[in-house]
Amino acid sequence: MANAEHQTVGFHFMVTFHELPGAQNVDVRFQSVSGLDVDMDMESWKEGGENHFEHRLPTRTKFSAGVTLKRGLLAPGKSGLTDWCKDAFVHLKLKPLNLVSVELLDEKHEVLLKWDLEWVWPRSWKVAELNAERSEVLIETLELSYNRLSFKNP
Repeated sequence: MANAEHQTVGFHFMVTFHELPGAQNVDVRFQSVSGLDVDMDMESWKEGGENHFEHRLPTRTKFSAGVTLKRGLLAPGKSGLTDWCKDAFVHLKLKPLNLVSVELLDEKHEVLLKWDLEWVWPRSWKVAELNAERSEVLIETLELSYNRLSFKNP
């Protein structure tokens, strides 16, 4: 089948932290990204004389509490993102970023889909369990809060 369409795969992506001080090449690589969610709030309206149903009207969009990023732990000084988190959580110097982009890439490394997160700041920074019985990569989980999510199709 020459022109067969394939479903999009979700394993080839990168995350770009625009204007991140000290950004390194490793700061675009993550194991997983989740939380690119948006919902529509609804308002119920009861019509006089109609008892079989209520009208449900859309009111505004509501974004998820944040986006969650996972990757192998990098030492401070090896990653601008790690240093940004350290400044926020250890030194209490919170510096929100105006833009963070999540880009889904195709086999030619070209952008298929893009999500832009605006006014982003670190909400939570976790390190997986240290366990001497397993030989696994130590995973850090970063939760970022954002004000707005926009979807772009290049």
